[in-house]
Amino acid sequence: MTSADGTSPEPAALPASDSSGTAPLTSAQRVSAVLRRAVATGLVGEDQPVAGFLDTDGIRASVTSLHAAFAHAPEVLHTFAVKAASLTPVLRLLAGLGMGCEVASPGELRIALDAGVAPSRIVLDSPAKTRQEISEALALGVAVNADNLGELRRIDALRPAGSTSVVGLRVNPQVGGGSIGAMSTATATSKFGVALRDPGARDRVVRAFADRPWLTRLHAHVGSQGCPPALIAEGVAETYRLAEEINRTLGTRQITSLDIGGGLPVNFDGDETRPTFAAHTRMLGAAVPGLFDGRYALVTEFGRSLLAKNGFIGARVEYVKEAGGRRIAVTHAGAQTATRTVLMPDAWPLRIGAFDAGGDPRTGAPLCQDIAGPCCFAGDVVAHGRELPELEEGDLVVLYDTGAYYFSTPWAYNSLPRPAVHGFTTGRSGSVRLTTVRAAQTLDEIAAESGLAHVDALVSLARPPGD
Repeated sequence: MTSADGTSPEPAALPASDSSGTAPLTSAQRVSAVLRRAVATGLVGEDQPVAGFLDTDGIRASVTSLHAAFAHAPEVLHTFAVKAASLTPVLRLLAGLGMGCEVASPGELRIALDAGVAPSRIVLDSPAKTRQEISEALALGVAVNADNLGELRRIDALRPAGSTSVVGLRVNPQVGGGSIGAMSTATATSKFGVALRDPGARDRVVRAFADRPWLTRLHAHVGSQGCPPALIAEGVAETYRLAEEINRTLGTRQITSLDIGGGLPVNFDGDETRPTFAAHTRMLGAAVPGLFDGRYALVTEFGRSLLAKNGFIGARVEYVKEAGGRRIAVTHAGAQTATRTVLMPDAWPLRIGAFDAGGDPRTGAPLCQDIAGPCCFAGDVVAHGRELPELEEGDLVVLYDTGAYYFSTPWAYNSLPRPAVHGFTTGRSGSVRLTTVRAAQTLDEIAAESGLAHVDALVSLARPPGD
């Protein structure tokens, strides 16, 4: 079966049957098995009403499929976009699977290094790098993609002699946006990169390379969710043509690598993976016939497409109520951990699963229900009018496909604690192994973050001098 974008769906990663003929668990069976184990061990329940879960087997399978899709490229560094899951144990797992890291802040650089990622396998991207950030990256040997020509001038002054850092320039091919404007980074007025179609910009880029023999990489990223693969391919093609033009103009192969970004969108309306990495590379090869011939080393920066389908949120139903004839289940998973879904529900809809207090799937006739969160504003609803088996107090709801950008980077609204995150693996018989990736935030930690150590600071400042 072929989808509207011309790609074939790929089933979600599942364990294969063994020689005994044991059938693999379905995705729903795995989730239920994990929930049952989490309830039995107290990881989800009245005392811990919300938690995130990551499928380590699924993550391994996704990375394997990425490497396989690019296997025909002679030289490629796959980096993981740390913002998609800024959890040190996740980065350590990915590093062991051959992944580097794409970082966009000092904090992300720190946790990538803490995870054991070699500086030479880290790429620093950010539109607002300070001189200190640039100096640290260049001293470590981290690759740096300058966002603009002004940043290149900073690098001129800061780059130490003999630096091993690869330095690139991010360009905006201005090929247009996708269906989610906030996720589209190649629009006419995007804040990212040098806008190539602006008057004189292309010539300025060529001159920037001519003046800096150490500037050897071009970088472009069209966007992510909502950007169709064809648009991403168009942006890569424009970047490739620019690299060819610069090298031809300079009469030498100064540009030796292309950072083609990531951004492959995720299918949130089913278990299948669509589009696949293999379909993506086929589309890239058709749009840019020379991309994989070894003329340029490649760097990728995938995030959501590696992690989203390999995680879910489990949350307790605290109350069930009626309002205006609508059934509302008030849960502990809302805007604090599903921020984009709550604030932009049409752009970021999530599938919801209904389970009983023990973790078994709820059965019964579907009932139209709202799934609300714990935040103190009326819009904190993760799903409106969903047809689900009737939920009761103490039941559990599951927010599927939330392995990236959800529980890993929560919003501290209402001083709600960051949820615990657990990794899991499942056996064919339904056995589950769980491990803690991040412990739930304590009230003492919230108090410390709120400035407890300086509790009298404003009071003392308000006293008249000399009192």
